[in-house]
Amino acid sequence: MKEEQCLCRVQLRPTAPLKLPGQVDCNSPAHWDGETLFVFTSAGHPFRSFGRSLFDLSEPHPVRFNNQVNGGRWIESTWKADDGTLYGWYHFEPSDVCPGTTLTAPQIGALRSHDNGATWEDLGIVLKAPDEMIDCTAQNGYFAGGHGDFCVVLDERKEWLYFFFGNYGGEVATQGVCVARMRWHDRDDPVGKVWKWCDDKWDEPGLGGKVTPIFPATVAWQREGCESFWGPSVHFNTHLGCYVMLLNRAKGRGWKQEGIYVSFNADLADPLGWTVPQKIYDGGSWYPQVMGLGRGETDKVAGEVARFFMGGISEWEIAFCSGKILRSAAQRR
Repeated sequence: MKEEQCLCRVQLRPTAPLKLPGQVDCNSPAHWDGETLFVFTSAGHPFRSFGRSLFDLSEPHPVRFNNQVNGGRWIESTWKADDGTLYGWYHFEPSDVCPGTTLTAPQIGALRSHDNGATWEDLGIVLKAPDEMIDCTAQNGYFAGGHGDFCVVLDERKEWLYFFFGNYGGEVATQGVCVARMRWHDRDDPVGKVWKWCDDKWDEPGLGGKVTPIFPATVAWQREGCESFWGPSVHFNTHLGCYVMLLNRAKGRGWKQEGIYVSFNADLADPLGWTVPQKIYDGGSWYPQVMGLGRGETDKVAGEVARFFMGGISEWEIAFCSGKILRSAAQRR
């Protein structure tokens, strides 16, 4: 157990509204190439916008893939390599999981681009729940199981990529926000290279392996009135010197949004180092996200003051400052 925890608190401050171009139905990743900022938004298919800042982005245009899939794709995370290659990861919803219902079971796939995300090569599915955990009687209205609604974070040493994702199937004790990782040097050949964290070890395969959630569900996603954290977005905060995770929390019939929460961790390799989530917003809409405002800042890195988005709309600045020690998820157990 680590005695030291990130010292921080969060304040939301109203400001002039700002909307990302296009339709937003997931995390919206961004990256810089020289003086140009690129932003991806998705709602079944990804679109790309670009400009000199968040405040002058172009009209969105659909990206192109080298293949077709039987279902929708949402690009939820990107990381740019030193050689200019852009890597991305997508939430995939197969359309043939539970015929005659609205249910699917999401999976997570990998991508590569050599033109800042205008076109993408699909590198395959890297995270998938066991098929036997699909439940077509689930009552949440969307998912019969699966892994999705995620973000991907590269550690400071550029050694590991960490996947923070929702697990929507299996026993309730295994549902909630989970984590997996892959070595950065495996990014061009990622299938079979991702390992899930389970029972304090990184040894469950990304395809079909088991999970131990870092933030477990309280009421199973199969129930109409599910209750769980989901949809994590993580950035490194340079002002605090630690990682910050924003979370949705569903509670009640119809995947009702109960609020937005924040958690902190100094070490991505320590899944139990995340602090107990603290509410920063009552209700709200899905997909909370931080976007940094400085040159080089994005959804992945931000400073003392950034923009706070929900569903692609920002009406607030988010300010980070020092404060009391917050208990970690491990300490509450």
